[in-house]
Amino acid sequence: MCGIVGIIGREAVAERLLQGLRRLEYRGYDSAGICTIVNGALERRRAEGKLDNLARELAEHPLSGTVGIAHTRWATHGAPTLGNAHPHIVDGVALVHNGIIENFRPLREEMIAEGRTFESETDSEVVAHLVDHQLKQGRGPKEAVAAVLPRLHGAFAITILFRDFPDLLIGARMGAPLTVGYGDGETYLGSDALALAGLTQRIAYLEEGDWAVVTREGATLFNRANEEVERPIVHSGASSARIEKGNHRHYMQKEIFEQPIVVAQTLQSYLRPYEQTVALPDIDWSFADVPRITIVACGTSFYAGMVAKYWFEQFARVPVELDIASEFRYREPVLEPGGLALFISQSGETADTLAALRHARSEGQRIAVVVNVPTSSMAREADLLLPTHAGPEVGVASTKAFTCQLAVLAALAAKVARDKGRLNEAEEREIVEHLSEAPAAMNAALDHDAEIQRLAPFVARARDVLYLGRGIDYPMALEGALKLKEISYIHAEGYAAGEMKHGPIALIDDNVPVIVLAPSGPLFEKTVSNMQEVQARGGRVLLISDAEGLAAAADDRLVARLEMPKVHPLIAPLVYAIPVQLLAYHVAVAKGTDVDQPRNLAKSVTVE
Repeated sequence: MCGIVGIIGREAVAERLLQGLRRLEYRGYDSAGICTIVNGALERRRAEGKLDNLARELAEHPLSGTVGIAHTRWATHGAPTLGNAHPHIVDGVALVHNGIIENFRPLREEMIAEGRTFESETDSEVVAHLVDHQLKQGRGPKEAVAAVLPRLHGAFAITILFRDFPDLLIGARMGAPLTVGYGDGETYLGSDALALAGLTQRIAYLEEGDWAVVTREGATLFNRANEEVERPIVHSGASSARIEKGNHRHYMQKEIFEQPIVVAQTLQSYLRPYEQTVALPDIDWSFADVPRITIVACGTSFYAGMVAKYWFEQFARVPVELDIASEFRYREPVLEPGGLALFISQSGETADTLAALRHARSEGQRIAVVVNVPTSSMAREADLLLPTHAGPEVGVASTKAFTCQLAVLAALAAKVARDKGRLNEAEEREIVEHLSEAPAAMNAALDHDAEIQRLAPFVARARDVLYLGRGIDYPMALEGALKLKEISYIHAEGYAAGEMKHGPIALIDDNVPVIVLAPSGPLFEKTVSNMQEVQARGGRVLLISDAEGLAAAADDRLVARLEMPKVHPLIAPLVYAIPVQLLAYHVAVAKGTDVDQPRNLAKSVTVE
């Protein structure tokens, strides 16, 4: 989602601001802009679309200046047009903003009543007007911002540049991340550590409600009560090197093929292979005392949680509630005292999930977080932090972060089961052994890449695609459908296979490919029966199973078969993620869509 970079420096900043934005491209955006102070005036360059368009604009109309702000915008209020692109300028104030100002309408009406004119459709511009209004009342920048911040409702990170105060930046956060970076005679603001990785490794994370007055000498931080505070300066560890695609055509393809390695790296943190036990970070409480687990997430992370629900209930016999984060608070869930609330997020900044986390905390729940960014807001607020070690994921549609989430969740389920006495020592060893086999099995699944590529045109011609699975393969069907629609823009739906006859079967005809995920096992025959119901109505079925399953389902009516390695049901989701990811990838390539940055999507969704 939207990205922010701010520099108050000793040398020209425009090119460095642009490079900071390039490190944020993975978040997803639809316009970008930069503003600096040149000869006592605010000078701005903006462009619709990709950063290459902004780079061309800067090449044709260069910007000087040693202080500036930059932004990549993912449209919320107003279309992704040049006029709605950030930074917004109101007289002597330039502003960039991530998030949503929920009460912008009454604030906008108030400013219009004061005789002010708005140039954009955004909620962001109203903040620039409010600050400028305070300045015109005789307040200084610090006092103006202090007066405006309490009036803003919603989730936001803001950075402000002042024409008449060229040695100053002010940044603030409420619900969206913002960091301060410390350099040699320079200071920086960024929406995350990666934004500042090419500038400094010394950063401080603003906490909820914090705001910062930034000069070349450093930063003075204030909390929401306007009290001066200190936040620890830490080493970010974020790499400034540009992530390369190597020999791969797209980042998504590279990240699909990285999965055996990153899953192995992740499992190294949670398994003790010599003792054949599961090892989690130390906590001062026991899972044995947890009466219920509440899992909360969005999108792909929600489907990882859905798989985990099966594991927790089957292995640990602990009841699990599963919620979409954006719905969690609003249904007023009943949370048992001593319960564990488990939040899953790639970025650790997802606004819906972060708000749900804070609600669960207020209800007395213990908080566990599975996250790919161990310095994120969710990670810092967790009682139990469970990093995924997937490494930076550039492709907007998640692949390796998802399978690493599954690896962590499987280890966590085994640990909960062991603490609750549901697994004995021998059973724990067996689970560790199967988890250790996952990377090799995922490698074997990747060997079918060329075969899956040959199937892509069959799916690419369709307007609608259905995915079917039973049991733990049902959430994998949902994830497969999500991947396809995310990057190929084909309408796709995942269903529990047994649910087909209760409505979705009306959609079946010979133009609707049906992808069936059915590893051999106790539910296999039932899934094949549902598959045959589809075939009897002209549906064109692609069956993904192991050799045993494909032999048992021998049927001349199948359009195609994909043979996956025979694996234990515990690790089947990690293995079957590979073919559905590859199928979505090759279909998108066949259709010529933007695989890494699909339209309208963002990597880190920091608005509700």
